[in-house]
Amino acid sequence: MLGNTLEAVRNCVPLVHNITNYVTVNDVANVLLACGGSPIMSAEPDDVVDITSICGGLNINIGTLTRRSIEGMFVAGTKAGELGHPIVLDPVGAGASALRTSTALELMEKLPLTAIRGNVSEIKTLALGSGTTKGVDADVADAVTEDNLDTMVAFAKDFAKKTDAIIAITGAIDLVADGEHCYVIRNGRPEMSKITGTGCQLSGMMTAYLVANPDNRLEAAAAAVCVMGLAGEIAWASMQPGEGNASYRIRIIDAIYNMDAETLNKGANYELR
Repeated sequence: MLGNTLEAVRNCVPLVHNITNYVTVNDVANVLLACGGSPIMSAEPDDVVDITSICGGLNINIGTLTRRSIEGMFVAGTKAGELGHPIVLDPVGAGASALRTSTALELMEKLPLTAIRGNVSEIKTLALGSGTTKGVDADVADAVTEDNLDTMVAFAKDFAKKTDAIIAITGAIDLVADGEHCYVIRNGRPEMSKITGTGCQLSGMMTAYLVANPDNRLEAAAAAVCVMGLAGEIAWASMQPGEGNASYRIRIIDAIYNMDAETLNKGANYELR
């Protein structure tokens, strides 16, 4: 049951090193605390080896790149790889600019990534540009829908197999796949798209789940996606008249803080393919 992975996070209190974007860094830290983990933020190349060495996992987010932060990503990622720590890549905006795309592709090529989490467009960009997926189907769309679900599940599994990483494609329907299995997740609310950073928060939380569950990482990654989506549902149900996206943002973090294994097991809406 997915609830076991949640309990493991709360028992382990995993320390996660985040090189994330400055738009959402505070919320990433608060979500990590809410889910039972502990955050450290550092992108400075002269600092990251010491920081990642005392952590259990590394979350890399390319949402606001600088030359120094890019250098820090590779230095920290190399060290995390040497230590066998889980590494999550969030390729924010891959495909939107040459710098973002080339940075994400190089990180994917040079670091032993445990998971890659992004929207369909970002993941598709990496698959097309990786040099390993030359025959990506033209049918791979820019959204996962019930109509193209079989194609997208196959795409996620194929890309996971070729990258040797868990692939998490998030959107209205979420897919979390390794080379053999794919969780199809239908938790969440459309209103979550009105809040900046729910994806960034999820990547940080997913890293904590991967650290705390080394023997069942696919399930752990899927559980983190379910937690975020379910928190969005719980938070939306508690919204009061006159409240907007700022209140919703806080209520999502509160829902993550208060979630327990029983709530997750009852509310997680997924199938395994």
